[in-house]
Amino acid sequence: MGGVLGKGDSPRKGWIPETKLEAKMVEAMQRRASVGSAMKSFNSIILKFPKIDESLRNCKTIFKQFDEDSNGAIDPEELKHCFHKLEISFTEEEINDLFEACDISENKGMKFNEFIVLLCLVYLLKEDPAALHAKSRMGLPNLEATFETLVDAFVFLDKNKDGYVSKGEMVQAINETTSGERSSGRIAMKRFGQDFSSDELKLADIIGKEMDWDKNGTVTFKEFLFAFTRWVGIDDIEDEEDGEDKV
Repeated sequence: MGGVLGKGDSPRKGWIPETKLEAKMVEAMQRRASVGSAMKSFNSIILKFPKIDESLRNCKTIFKQFDEDSNGAIDPEELKHCFHKLEISFTEEEINDLFEACDISENKGMKFNEFIVLLCLVYLLKEDPAALHAKSRMGLPNLEATFETLVDAFVFLDKNKDGYVSKGEMVQAINETTSGERSSGRIAMKRFGQDFSSDELKLADIIGKEMDWDKNGTVTFKEFLFAFTRWVGIDDIEDEEDGEDKV
């Protein structure tokens, strides 16, 4: 999400974030990108899917803890209580901005996948360069390790370190392999249900469209996170539970 660009323009030049929150996300991601990424290939991101999936599913307990009325969603007041309990010192305006950004259904009730995205954004925004290697920023060290992996994955994709990911950067990332690896493109095609006759450009286009919700040609970290929760099947948890509730 962000301002509109003309053809041929670079996201780095003349790009205006749409909200204060997006501007803060981009600045935080640019700072993080200056440290570099431990990811060596697109394949290395895909291979982490199962572990990330397990970690995020374990977050369901945290979600239920803060869903005080047990209605399957966290409302703004419950989120404020959540931040208080986790000792997250954000202003009321910042909390409201985060809620609005992650409540994509705009029903004043944050679902599980939206809650995960919000916590990961909090992790990114709480980044303190002086405490980059601290064990915990939010009191959730195991979950924060997963968030760091997601941040690291985005940094790997963001080749020009401008805080956004473009289609060209996706193509470059998919083409990159390390010594002894099979083609990242071929493995990614299998993971995303594409046949091997597809090329990396087509695959990058497919993945890019899944992430680029507002169709402006670039992907923010928030858009990346929502796509990632779908890729690892977090949305399936809610579908399964909704089905159980109706039985």
